[in-house]
Amino acid sequence: MNIHIGPAGWAYKDWEGTVYPEQMKKEKHPVEYLAQYFDLIEINTSFYGHIRPEVGKLWCKKASAVKPDFLFTAKLNRAFTHSPIAVLESTSAATIRFDPKDVDDAKRGLDSIAQEKMLGALLMQFPISFKNTNENRDHLDVLIRTFIEYPLAVEVRHASWTNEGTLRYFAEKGVAFCNIDQPLLGQAVMPSEHVTSQIGYVRLHGRRYDQWFEPEKSSERYDYLYDKDELQGWKTKIENVAKKAQVTFVVANNHFEGKAPANALELRSMISGNKVKVPPTLANVYPRLQAIAEAYQPTTLF
Repeated sequence: MNIHIGPAGWAYKDWEGTVYPEQMKKEKHPVEYLAQYFDLIEINTSFYGHIRPEVGKLWCKKASAVKPDFLFTAKLNRAFTHSPIAVLESTSAATIRFDPKDVDDAKRGLDSIAQEKMLGALLMQFPISFKNTNENRDHLDVLIRTFIEYPLAVEVRHASWTNEGTLRYFAEKGVAFCNIDQPLLGQAVMPSEHVTSQIGYVRLHGRRYDQWFEPEKSSERYDYLYDKDELQGWKTKIENVAKKAQVTFVVANNHFEGKAPANALELRSMISGNKVKVPPTLANVYPRLQAIAEAYQPTTLF
């Protein structure tokens, strides 16, 4: 099955010495390093700032030199999906504000990757406050028409979106419904295995119930390591998604201290039934990875 599995992002300070060897940045770009172990990375920085075309091309060059069939997915900039003060007010069509320059800047960055045939999908990620209302559906329709030249996936977190009408609408538009794992608090979307386009999309955020809405530090929300039973449940869902999609992207977003790449590698091993290549530093931090590593050799972290 055509399944691509990888982490969300790569530029985390706490990955130094956990995912990456010490001093690695002096020798190798993080994308180049991760491409040794994954065939997919979801670009996280595009949510916070538009991709600069020259940087997008550099990422493609670094990744494809290691793995020619490597793919990126990218998060759409938050100007289109979140209130600019989302921590203080609910996100809705009335509070989201973007202008034509945002559209131009976003497309220039996305095109730098799409032109290299390395953009697997563009993900529109909305917060749980973005509910299924007439106005919000109209806003989503505007975004779909604006970015229709890219393969699209939409992540909604409020349960009001999970009905037959919404799934039918996504299918009519050829937009992928993003199946997510998140703490089931309030009206949160439940885990699912929907496929509404040629693309299947799965994102694993972790289950930090105690830190999800009001973490002391933003990184704590994603400080969660899935156990093997939890991953096994998602393995089944992912395989069901992949049976209905032409290509399936699985992204681990529980990034704190390298937990995302650790769980992504475990899923790769589970789904393929084979051992996988594992960064030695990561296997040191998470010893259970040693059991799935092709050739584990202990290394000194410090």
